[in-house]
Amino acid sequence: MSFYTENRMGLFPGQTNNIMQGLCERACIQVNKVFDACMQQIQQDNQTLVITNLNPSSPTYPLTFVSAVSTQGVTTTNVTITRFDDRPNFARVQATVNIPLIVTYLDANGVEGTASSTVSVDEDVILYVPQPSIVPVQVEAFASAVSTIGSYTSTNTFTATLCITVILKVIANVDIMVPSYGYCPIPPCTPFTPGDICPGVFELPLFPTAQSPQN
Repeated sequence: MSFYTENRMGLFPGQTNNIMQGLCERACIQVNKVFDACMQQIQQDNQTLVITNLNPSSPTYPLTFVSAVSTQGVTTTNVTITRFDDRPNFARVQATVNIPLIVTYLDANGVEGTASSTVSVDEDVILYVPQPSIVPVQVEAFASAVSTIGSYTSTNTFTATLCITVILKVIANVDIMVPSYGYCPIPPCTPFTPGDICPGVFELPLFPTAQSPQN
């Protein structure tokens, strides 16, 4: 079983009609508390994508652009926080968000390949930033980018139109006291049986269901 399959204990994450039932402790947990966040969605035209780590490593040129999609590993650099004198709890937050990409292409022989690239987005926004403390606040970014429009411009270089979403967060790693239901009871897994070739057959009733002869 799992949290949601054949779990007869009734203890699983999700909505509940009685939030008090089962509460048993006050737990101190370590989390990234989000003080403020904002999202920006932009279309970035004529973006130069220099590709590396080509696979296969020796394609036949020229290449034809197919798509580009972001992958894990977004980083935030050049972070600058400038507070406002008249609004001390708010600040101008500037940062460069670097988004790694996987670029898919076809070579001159029609062989599909992939390569790595990166697109950078400069953010300049206003966010709530708590006053200085022993535990520092940090600016963290989440981002995605996708493109289906692009062209090959020179050796291992494409020009593309990217649809980019960037989420900036002001966070701090803090200890918070929360009500708790205790530790999660982890039930055993329900194994998948690939040899089940009789779906629906074993659900048939053993004996025919009696029906009125007039039907």
